Amino acid sequence: MPPTPPDQLAVPRLHRAARFEDAVHGLVERRLRRTGWQPNIIAYAGYGAPGWARVLCRVLLGRPDTRRRGRLDKVRGWRSFATLPAKHVRVTIEADGVRQEVTADRSGFVDTVIEGDFTPGWGCVRLSVADAEPVEALVRVLDPAVRFGILSDIDDTVMVTALPRPLLAAWNTFVLDEHARTAVPGMAVLYERLATAHPGAPVFYLSTGAWNVAPTLTRFLSRHLYPAGPLLLTDWGPTADRWFRSGREHKRATLARLAREFPEVRWLLIGDDGQHDPEIYREFAAAHPDHVAGVAIRQLSPTQSVLAGSLPAPPGRSSSGPIGQKWLSAPDGAGLWKLLRESDLV
Repeated sequence: MPPTPPDQLAVPRLHRAARFEDAVHGLVERRLRRTGWQPNIIAYAGYGAPGWARVLCRVLLGRPDTRRRGRLDKVRGWRSFATLPAKHVRVTIEADGVRQEVTADRSGFVDTVIEGDFTPGWGCVRLSVADAEPVEALVRVLDPAVRFGILSDIDDTVMVTALPRPLLAAWNTFVLDEHARTAVPGMAVLYERLATAHPGAPVFYLSTGAWNVAPTLTRFLSRHLYPAGPLLLTDWGPTADRWFRSGREHKRATLARLAREFPEVRWLLIGDDGQHDPEIYREFAAAHPDHVAGVAIRQLSPTQSVLAGSLPAPPGRSSSGPIGQKWLSAPDGAGLWKLLRESDLV
């Protein structure tokens, strides 16, 4: 089993935004249940190692026909956020013949660690709620011999979303059809080459994006031939103690958790210079130097960099990382691959 994260301080009372959200959800849920809507599990890919697995899913209310599919159909961005969680529903997890019951949180999420005799590679666990067909959730199980992993940002690192431009980012997220999104040039080839150079190396995708868009992102990554890997996203909307979750804290906490769970793995951290990736990676590399193989930053265009509040930097090796760390930057996957090879990271 991985190390248990430190206990969080209890919040005595929900934030007023969360209380308002719960009240609205309660009213809508009662009306929808009277019309026949029932809980529906959306399974996300998890990860683990022999002996344990982190299982991720969300329980939403849906019509009977959507419950049989066990997933969200292709929809425009805004529809991914027009969902209603089935909070505090009991979910049964079955793995290796062992059944375990957990309770979804107020947003319908299940994020739990289970024990099991998992074989390295891709496996699956069975998820079910009362009176619904079970669904299967994939689990990427790391071999104990693995010493190298790839952890990548998503927005403007593998997929062009223009997040430094708020209005266009909102259009891309809430309006644009997923087939209209474009991949960052050369990044899929870069990841495939890295996976080939390091057999068994896991690929994790870490983003401040909401779990609502996980099915869309999974289809995008598959369609553009990125290596399959778990998505590590965050919740949408008010939390127990604030209006919205902190994207930066989500990334920091996830990196720290991976360092605890896989202490022998050294990660190649891949991001872009349009948000806070260099800062977050720099902090992690300084605190956990033995867990970082290198950092590769995809440079945005000069216009995007200015709009993001930073000045464009020349491609090549960067001196912005901690002493002894390999920091590389280039505008696309081909440039990063060249630098990675020169730095003996492949």
